[in-house]
Amino acid sequence: MSTELQEILKEWGREADATIAVMQALPKDQYDFRPDPDSRSIGELAWHLAEIDGYLSLGIAQGDFQPGIKPPNIARPRTIEALAPAFRTIHEEAVARISHLESADLDRQLLYADGTCWTIRDLLRRRILLHAAHHRGQLVLLCRLAGGMPPGLHGPNREESLARKAAAAASR
Repeated sequence: MSTELQEILKEWGREADATIAVMQALPKDQYDFRPDPDSRSIGELAWHLAEIDGYLSLGIAQGDFQPGIKPPNIARPRTIEALAPAFRTIHEEAVARISHLESADLDRQLLYADGTCWTIRDLLRRRILLHAAHHRGQLVLLCRLAGGMPPGLHGPNREESLARKAAAAASR
């Protein structure tokens, strides 16, 4: 396995842990919450994060993106409680699917599902890592709108900041 791939996998693991933390913070009775009638529900958006890992890794492993071919275990769970463990399974399977790649593989180009050409490196960095970060940010906002308290991911959230300030004031 290439050093670059090891770095990508390490970053992907951290991002997956962040996704799981957000899923675990979702209000348990708000699976179907959606900010407007045309948007994804919390459950649908949360599962889209698993679909990103599953479908992208499958296309990379197969060397192409074939419509209708589904990764194993991709059926969307129907409760908030089931999302995080099922996501973890999809993520672990995705990592296993691509962990054999070598340095030269990262420069290989694949025709993506939308007809554009991408290197495997760019699929991993931009379509998996950045695309997932985009949707995880949306999920954090939905969590808040639905009455939940999302975790601080790349810094403390409002509640964590207040608790730190209170602890600092109490220790003076």
